[in-house]
Amino acid sequence: MSKTQYAYAVARIRALEVSLFSSSTIEQLIACKDEEAALRFLQERGWGGADVPDDADAILTREREKIWETIGEMHVDMDVFDVLSYASWFHNLKAAVKEVCTGKSGANIFYEGTPIPKEELLRIIKEKDFKALPQNMQTAAEEAVDALLHSGDGQLCDVIIDRATMEAIKEAGRSAEDDIIRDYAESTVAVANIKIAVRSAKTAKTLEFMKRAMALCDTLNIDSLAHAALSGMDSIIEYLNGNGYAEGAAALKESPSAFERWCDNRIIQTIKPQKSNPFSVGPLVAYVIARENEIKTVRIILTCKQNGLSDDSIRERVREMYV
Repeated sequence: MSKTQYAYAVARIRALEVSLFSSSTIEQLIACKDEEAALRFLQERGWGGADVPDDADAILTREREKIWETIGEMHVDMDVFDVLSYASWFHNLKAAVKEVCTGKSGANIFYEGTPIPKEELLRIIKEKDFKALPQNMQTAAEEAVDALLHSGDGQLCDVIIDRATMEAIKEAGRSAEDDIIRDYAESTVAVANIKIAVRSAKTAKTLEFMKRAMALCDTLNIDSLAHAALSGMDSIIEYLNGNGYAEGAAALKESPSAFERWCDNRIIQTIKPQKSNPFSVGPLVAYVIARENEIKTVRIILTCKQNGLSDDSIRERVREMYV
């Protein structure tokens, strides 16, 4: 796309950013007395639509659809956005492998709107037609099927496909022309590695397990991170403090929910500089990530309302907003 075309698309995104939820809007949502009141609050602000049922899943699903409808209207190169959907694509691969290998139909959730429909994905796995998959999925699919059929180990299947997801994201970052994709890919993979280290420390996983689960990235040495995890949470915190992730270390010290919040906030902090770049795809990608973060935050709040959590408990879980 030319700079002029990007300038037009970015101008539209700037207008749409005005309707993104700010921290004060999120605070108003938290203040709603229950889930029903929160849903009304969302609908009054245009969430859902006339033909959308008055329930959380339907409203949030519709909001995700609106993101891609909006981007599609701008006639930009949609391939640029693929990396943002890799997690959904590989999740569906994992679901298909488990359904075929265990014979348990309907036990796994599939995302819609991915390049390979559910039934075609199930056919590929059943027939072991792995070459029909995108190249970055082929090896992982074959290894995951073999692992599940021979060992029955669902966790090993998860590890194989989750690592392939991270490697695909990182490779997309390496080959990207735009800084935002490179930065998004690095932050996503680094945060995923830190999550693996934290979970592994809590569940006493082996060094071999961690090395199999983690993917290479530029801002962390995964060998050092895995060895830190072997020594426990204090060693992870010490490693993060010394390697540019002090905020993550502080969140880890604070509480599990504070750490989960930081993991998402790190991505939002990565994309915020794109606000000032009017002649690239950056602001468009940033808008998609911001909307996804907004929807995730609203889902967290609605779930907390369903479970009767206090406003303070909800605030501890709320993500940082883009605006």
